[in-house]
Amino acid sequence: IIPLVLSIFNDVMATRININGNINEEAFVSVFDHGFLFGDSIYEVINTKKNSPCFLDDHLQRLHRSADGIKLNIPFNDEWFKNQIARTLVEAANQESYIRIVVTRGIGDIDIDPSSCHSPCVLIIVTSARAYPLELYETGIHLALVNVKRNSKDALNPGIKTGNYLNNVLAKIEADHFGAHDALMLNPFGQLTESTTSNFFFVQDGRVMTPSLDCGILAGITRDIVIRIARENGIPLEEGIWPIEILDKADEMFLTGTVKHLIPVTRLDGKIIGDGKPGTITRSLMHFYERLLEELES
Repeated sequence: IIPLVLSIFNDVMATRININGNINEEAFVSVFDHGFLFGDSIYEVINTKKNSPCFLDDHLQRLHRSADGIKLNIPFNDEWFKNQIARTLVEAANQESYIRIVVTRGIGDIDIDPSSCHSPCVLIIVTSARAYPLELYETGIHLALVNVKRNSKDALNPGIKTGNYLNNVLAKIEADHFGAHDALMLNPFGQLTESTTSNFFFVQDGRVMTPSLDCGILAGITRDIVIRIARENGIPLEEGIWPIEILDKADEMFLTGTVKHLIPVTRLDGKIIGDGKPGTITRSLMHFYERLLEELES
């Protein structure tokens, strides 16, 4: 049930950067790019299995939704992205890879008005697969409930995967201060949302529960897959809106994300969750998810 990608380490970790179709070992973006000046960009992170991108169509669909959300015109179609990702993976020649797609507004005036930006910059960064320590999948991680609130969906909607991540950065700094692995954030109404780079799930009385998109969270690719897996395997699952107090009766918790897959949470604000070990339902979902990844190879 431990993610197989975490057991793979490359002897040589190669990085290749593709900018608008040109691949190099190093690359540079102008200081006048609005992605740098104002965080005016979108992105996606994709893992590989046998160095083939996982759930690529889903990630590209979300990339386009994010682009629509910030009124950004992506100059290339999905076929271009697939070809360029394949080229960059070959150039990097890693056993397993971490892929990051970034689309910025492009070079423009030092002015928040984006009308001076005429050519979006598309980057595809490929480096060796990132690994979380294996022991965390056996012992679980610690979360801290932080004071930093998740952005309101009526302001900078967390459902849009933008490069403006300061909200999450500040939450991670606060979690580090408390000695936790990651943060758990509430929205401005005091309702559960997500972690800094992951969706949040908890289990109560045999039912899996996760904040709904209405709470102001990212529609995670892994989140959607786990919801589907749970329902296909007869595990009750509910999306809803909950206050933090509901976690007082939680038996299990876990996070989901592209890089970490499913990772158990065994401590929240110093309080032990359940018996302090990854729970039965969490482990079952970890197994189902890893089996799905294995099936992608065939």
